[in-house]
Amino acid sequence: MTNLEDICCGLRVGQKVPDLEMDTYEPSKGRFGKFRLSRILKNKKWVVLFFYPADFTFVCPTELADVAEKYKEIKKLGAEVVSVSTDTHFVHMAWHKDEKLLENVKYPMGADPTGNISRLFGVYDEQTGLALRGTFIINPNGILVSSEVNYYNVGRNADELLRKLKGFIHVYNHPDEACPAKWDEGEKTLKPGEELVGRVYEALQ
Repeated sequence: MTNLEDICCGLRVGQKVPDLEMDTYEPSKGRFGKFRLSRILKNKKWVVLFFYPADFTFVCPTELADVAEKYKEIKKLGAEVVSVSTDTHFVHMAWHKDEKLLENVKYPMGADPTGNISRLFGVYDEQTGLALRGTFIINPNGILVSSEVNYYNVGRNADELLRKLKGFIHVYNHPDEACPAKWDEGEKTLKPGEELVGRVYEALQ
């Protein structure tokens, strides 16, 4: 098993993610819990880790609320979402109770007060002790297939997260296919091969 300390500069797309464990606040149950990556992967599920800077801030609750709107659909796809910041699970609980924007957040809220998991994914800001806005998709084999990192002052779009998740699920189940730009569920895919060289336009008509 890979140790967190063995990865100095953040996981890269295509690498296997080491087993992770975090304390969580579970809004759907109103109590604390534990997230363990291996337990989720054992059930052949996908995992979305959604890092954000801090509780009781400004852009962050808008992002978590945005993901909450897509959570049911994400669950139906066989994926779990865990939001992660360097706050404790106690602070997550207090924030969830105070901030009205979070009233529909039902997914686990992970605590990374040591910053170790944020460092693992390359989003830890040593100067502030906060995590950048990082979104990571892990497939059922434990492979990191998508990485997106934004600075503090621009929020993300859960529509794009959902679109990418659908795309990665599709090519996971159809490994001989690829999804073109702006691909969404039900649209044409590409089958790379010599007959497709220079003929992508025709293939998409």
